[in-house]
Amino acid sequence: MAAHARVLDQRRFEAVITDSDAAREAIVSGLDAYRNADGGYGWGLEPDLRAPESQPGGAQQALAALADAGPLTSPHTAALLDWLDSVTLPDGGLPFALPISDPTGCAPFWAQADPSQSSLQITTAVATQAYRTARFDETVRDHPWLATATRYCFEAIGRIDEVPFAYVLCFALQFLDIASDTHPQARELLGQLGQYVPKDGRLAVAGGAEGETLRPLALAPEPGRPIRALLDAQTVVDDLDRLEREQQDDGGWAVDFTSYSPAAALEWRGYVTVGAISVLRMNGR
Repeated sequence: MAAHARVLDQRRFEAVITDSDAAREAIVSGLDAYRNADGGYGWGLEPDLRAPESQPGGAQQALAALADAGPLTSPHTAALLDWLDSVTLPDGGLPFALPISDPTGCAPFWAQADPSQSSLQITTAVATQAYRTARFDETVRDHPWLATATRYCFEAIGRIDEVPFAYVLCFALQFLDIASDTHPQARELLGQLGQYVPKDGRLAVAGGAEGETLRPLALAPEPGRPIRALLDAQTVVDDLDRLEREQQDDGGWAVDFTSYSPAAALEWRGYVTVGAISVLRMNGR
């Protein structure tokens, strides 16, 4: 973590290890460096999206960090939800990315996205993190953007009739899992969409890096959740064993997807290491 990670991720790591309020406070205040006057987040908060402009991908990462900082809350959360509301398209979905003035260090899929088309992938990804934050922050829970995004996601997921792209499937399932705490419709859709999860729980990423695959724990990291019912219990045990084995000699975990800048290549290692430690600990390893 000292050699690779951003200060923000070092403090997230500290929060996982020590359960410290000081670490949580540092996460919340550390997000201010990535925040724009419009209420959104940019400036490389999503490591492969290094442009300064506020982006849905930045909102996803900001809400994920705020969820990790819970139950501490941020005074800027309402402004972030207001910004999301302002860039939401008429059908209720978010564009995958908004226009980027300088694509240096930005992945092509961000830089070349169509801002006029709603993306189920990014809308479910952002909404999932919003629901995580809403568990302790009524500002998020009661904001009209979350209801708008939820309605769009339910409708778009209900129209899926073939195996979707791996990240679309993963984020949509995770959205349905957490939305099921408050929306009975989500459990029905979870069963419907779950038919596309292979028995081994591995989702190959078409067009990704060689061998890039979303593993069972990427799909369902938290024990006791409805999404875990889509996976065989032994599959989860085997994947936890794998995750333990894959810790590198330097203490971190490797990244199996392409990074698009030297900074991102370092930052993703810190980010995934925090994730690996968090998953192992919540599963009793």
